[in-house]
Amino acid sequence: MKQYKICTLVLVLLSFILGSSEFIIVGVLSDIAADLNVPLSKIGTLVTVFGLIYAIGTPFITTFLGKFSHYYSLLILTVIFILGNFMSFVSHDYSTLYMSRIITAIVSGPMISLGLTFGSIIAPPEKKANIISLIFSGFSIASVFGVPIGAWISSVTSWNYAFFTIAVMSLAVLLLMIVILPKVSTNTKGKGASQIQFLKDKRIMVGVLLPMFGGGGIYVFYTYLRPILSDALGYNTHMVSLLLFAYGFTTIISNLMSGLIAQKNGLKKMPVFFLIQALILFGLSIFLRNQISGTIVVMALGITMYLLNSPIQMHYLTVADEYPGSMVLASSFNSIFFNFGISLGSFIGSSIFDHYGLFSIGIGGGILSAITVLLIIFLNRINAVRRHS
Repeated sequence: MKQYKICTLVLVLLSFILGSSEFIIVGVLSDIAADLNVPLSKIGTLVTVFGLIYAIGTPFITTFLGKFSHYYSLLILTVIFILGNFMSFVSHDYSTLYMSRIITAIVSGPMISLGLTFGSIIAPPEKKANIISLIFSGFSIASVFGVPIGAWISSVTSWNYAFFTIAVMSLAVLLLMIVILPKVSTNTKGKGASQIQFLKDKRIMVGVLLPMFGGGGIYVFYTYLRPILSDALGYNTHMVSLLLFAYGFTTIISNLMSGLIAQKNGLKKMPVFFLIQALILFGLSIFLRNQISGTIVVMALGITMYLLNSPIQMHYLTVADEYPGSMVLASSFNSIFFNFGISLGSFIGSSIFDHYGLFSIGIGGGILSAITVLLIIFLNRINAVRRHS
């Protein structure tokens, strides 16, 4: 039991460094734009390309690594991850930074997929939903500490040193993984026909759209969180850092709630939460006219941000039980399609920001969240029919 808890802690730290690296752009967006003398919306495309490369590369790399040791594959990917962040540290032009983010994105997806696979190996069956939510909580902890600290480092030194800090932390996590993680593997190859049937299962075909549209809806807003706090709501640099901390704490609450909801047939409850999210996003331009109401709805959106994580991950794993050799592939779906959503949401957010301004971005997020409500209702009906048949 003690070893299981220590391994879980290491996996949470793994997701923390991955979250810090992925989200750091949000905290230093304005500083990079000013330093490199490029438009803010162009720096926003770094979020888009990161999510797109992450999503496209993950299934191919994960499938390729399936025939090798999970333990050594994860260590090698982490070394590349460290090098990618170090390249961001030494970047002094947009092109170099762009390439460094591509390198980091390529390995980030397979890393969390293997981390979740380790979690499913070490977890007792009754603890699986909790372990999944705990691993995902590393991303929320990154929002609490990684992004605001990165923004603070950027404000007192340079945005480059935020990436240097991530590289150093990643090296420490690599050493912990070498010592603590079990050198185990599972049969992830399976039969090709089984995996094809898994991908053709209607519960999966519809299920993968949920994190894509759900993640897209929140990222229309989240990509521009710092400008919303500073430009729209008028907070100074010190208050922006404090509010980024506060927002991160709301996402931890979101992850903890996600694990609890997943234990009680969570997908049935998701339409209500996403309907609330959609209504807030549709009304964002009105709420942001007032500092108090704007701050309240920003924090409310943080609570909705990760509610889907554990319920949809448990859904994938439940379906994968019917298809031998599909577990690692299933473990990668949430991160893959959430990152498609990040690309979709940041692209829509950047387009709206360019043409209509900061106060209009909520409309794009609201539309994507409303689509998510319909998709969840449809998936719940498919699951109900399947259970009754």
